[in-house]
Amino acid sequence: MKTYMAKAEAVERKWYVVDATGVPLGRLASKVAAILRGKNKPTFTPNVDTGDFVIVLNCDKAVLTGKKLEDKFYRYHTGYIGGLKEISYKKMMAEKSDVAVYEAIRGMLPKNSLGRDMIKKLRVYKDEGKVEVTKKDGTKVSEFIHAAQKPVELKLF
Repeated sequence: MKTYMAKAEAVERKWYVVDATGVPLGRLASKVAAILRGKNKPTFTPNVDTGDFVIVLNCDKAVLTGKKLEDKFYRYHTGYIGGLKEISYKKMMAEKSDVAVYEAIRGMLPKNSLGRDMIKKLRVYKDEGKVEVTKKDGTKVSEFIHAAQKPVELKLF
């Protein structure tokens, strides 16, 4: 019996919607990273991007357990001498929670060209991901941004 090796052009990709309300940030990130990699599929191949698209909604309502909100910092370097910057997660979750969720997920993906391709399949929104659309007759309707992709709701917990 031969081992199945997936081809990049033969992979069927689905769209999933994940609601981050009340979900711990690390658990959310690990589950979403596994879906982006394709580890939830029987056709998973480590050297091929077999993952699906993921939309994360309500990332403002994701939680950090324990004292991480005060004690944990997001650190990055500007590239200049003495350019190490750090932002507390309390400030990060208050102002830029979508960036905090995005970076948590990105940190759990491979650090190579394959990981850079996988992160492009992630969409993160602070709210419900709806936008006001004006129809031809002039009425305004609130629609989900990715309604055309027909995403499936995914319950993580």
